[in-house]
Amino acid sequence: MTRHPYPHPYPRPDVTITVIVYNDAGRLPRAVASALNQTHPNVEVIISDDHSTDETPSVARELERSDPRVRYLRLEANSGGCSAPRNRALELARAPYLMFLDSDDELTDNAVELLLAAHREREVDFTMGAVERVRVDTGRRTRWMPHLVAEYRTVAGIAAEPALLFEHLSTSKMYARAFLDRHGLRFPEGIHYEDQLFSAQAYCLARAFTIVPEPVYRWYIAPYAGSAEASISNQRHKLTNVRDRIHVQHLIDEFLVESGHGSLREDKDYKFLKHDVRMYAGDLPYRDEDWLRSFTALLNPYLETLSPGAYARLPRPERVVIQLLRETRLAEAQLAARGLGHTVAPRETTTIGRTTYWGAVPPSSPTARRELDVTDLELDSRPFPNALFRHEILSLEPGPGLTLDLTIRTYDPALRLPLGPQRASIIVSPARRPQTTPFRLDPVRPGIYEGKVRLDLATTPLPLQGFTGIRHPLLRLEQGDLTNRSVLLAPLTFPTLKTLLPGHLPHELTVEPESRGAGRLQLRWQPVGLTARVVIPVVRRAAGPRLRGAARLVRSALR
Repeated sequence: MTRHPYPHPYPRPDVTITVIVYNDAGRLPRAVASALNQTHPNVEVIISDDHSTDETPSVARELERSDPRVRYLRLEANSGGCSAPRNRALELARAPYLMFLDSDDELTDNAVELLLAAHREREVDFTMGAVERVRVDTGRRTRWMPHLVAEYRTVAGIAAEPALLFEHLSTSKMYARAFLDRHGLRFPEGIHYEDQLFSAQAYCLARAFTIVPEPVYRWYIAPYAGSAEASISNQRHKLTNVRDRIHVQHLIDEFLVESGHGSLREDKDYKFLKHDVRMYAGDLPYRDEDWLRSFTALLNPYLETLSPGAYARLPRPERVVIQLLRETRLAEAQLAARGLGHTVAPRETTTIGRTTYWGAVPPSSPTARRELDVTDLELDSRPFPNALFRHEILSLEPGPGLTLDLTIRTYDPALRLPLGPQRASIIVSPARRPQTTPFRLDPVRPGIYEGKVRLDLATTPLPLQGFTGIRHPLLRLEQGDLTNRSVLLAPLTFPTLKTLLPGHLPHELTVEPESRGAGRLQLRWQPVGLTARVVIPVVRRAAGPRLRGAARLVRSALR
C-alpha cells in the first residue's frame, strides 16, 4: 500500500475521516469535499482506494495535492469489500476519533461538530447521528430508522435499547480510537455485510454511547442502478448475496454467545426477519421458480434456528410469507408477498371452526397453524371502508386514441360483497381533482368478480403548472353510501407503453408495472418541451399565492 510521502505540517487532527473508494472517480470529490468542508475543520481525510482501475488514483492524488489534510492510500490488490480499505486506513489514522464515509455518499456540514461535541460532553465509546437517505432518481429525502434517533440521549449499553440493532450502519457513527483498540475491534475481512457484524460487536462491547438526533450522514440510494454499479445491498437478485447475509448472521450469533449477550438473540432474530428477510420478501413476485428453490434452500435451515418470539413480533402478512417459504409453497409465497406494505386479501382462505387460514390448503402442523392464521386480519368483520379485497389486472391493452383497456378480477375471500354486479371505479389523482372512471364488476363465482374498464389518459386532470411524478391507480368499490379504496395489482411484466399527451403543457406519459413492492399499475408523467424548460422553472420561482397566477400567465403566453 502507498503511504503519504511527506510529514504533515498540521497538528494532530481531532478526527480522522476515512473515505473508501473503488472505481468511483466521478463521485469521490463530492465525498471528500463534504469531509473537508466541516464546520469543525481540524480533520484529516484518508482516501482508501481498494485498487481502483478507473481514473480514481489520479483524482485522489489531485485531491491530496489540493489540501494538506488529505492523504491517499492505495491497496496493492483489490479486496472486494469495504473492510480491508477501512482497516488499512485505521492503521494510519492519527486522530483520537474516527469516522467512515463511502465515496458515493456525503457527511452533513456539521457532522463532525455534532458527534465530537457529544464525545466531549460525556465519555462514551462512540456517538451516532441520524442518516438522511436521498433517492438519486427522484431527489426524495427520508430518514433512516428515524424512530431510533429521535432524541438526544446516552445509552448505557445495548441491553438497555436492543431495538438499536436495526441501526447497523458503521458510517453514521464516530468511534473513540481507544475503544476500538481496547477490544481489537476491526472490520471483518473477506465477507460482505461487514457493517452488521462490526456494529453488533460495537454495540455489545460499548459501555455507553450517545445518540444525536440531527443528520450526520447523507446516504444516496440508486434503486435502479445497473447490476455492475449497484451497491451490495441492492444486489439481492444474486444468491451469493443471500448466502453472505446468512453467513454474517451466524457470525453475529456466535459473537452474542461468546460475549455474554445471548439474551439479545430474540431481538437480533427479529431484526433479521423484519429487515433482511423483509427486503428479499418484497422481491419474491419477480423471481423465477429456480431462484426461489435455491433461495429457500439457503434460507430455510437458518430460519429453523430463530426464536419463535421473533416470529410473533412480525406483522401477520410477513409471517404468512415466511411460513409459505418454509413450506416451499413458492407460488403462494409470491402471491402473499404482493400484499406486503399494502395489505391486500389472499385469493382464498380456509376456515376451521372460528379460525381462518391463508390459502385453500388446511395447515398441517402446529407451526403452520400458528403462522398462517389470518383471523386477526378480520377479513369478515372490518368496516366496509377498511375491508380487504384483492384487485388484479388480468389484461392490459392500448385502446383507440390515448385509452387503456383493462380487464380486472376482484377476489373477496370473506364474501363481503352482496350477490350480483358491483359498482366500481378506477381513481387516478395526479391533481387535486381526481379522474374517476366507473365500471361494473360481475360475479364469476362466489367471492370472485370480473369487469372491463377503459381509461382515457388524455382526460386525466394535471396541475396547472404541470406534473412530474408517479401515481398508482386505485380501485373504488361502492356499497350504499360507503366506499372502499384498494390498490390495483398489475401483471408483473407487460410492454411499457409511452405516449405524448399534447396540449399547452405537453407531457410524456409512461404506463408500466411497478418495479418494486406489490407491482401495482404505475403511471408516470414527465413534462417535455417548453413545459419542462420554461413553465415549471417559472412556477417554482413563484412563491405562495402567486403560484396559480404564474402558471396561468405562462400558459396564456404559450397559446
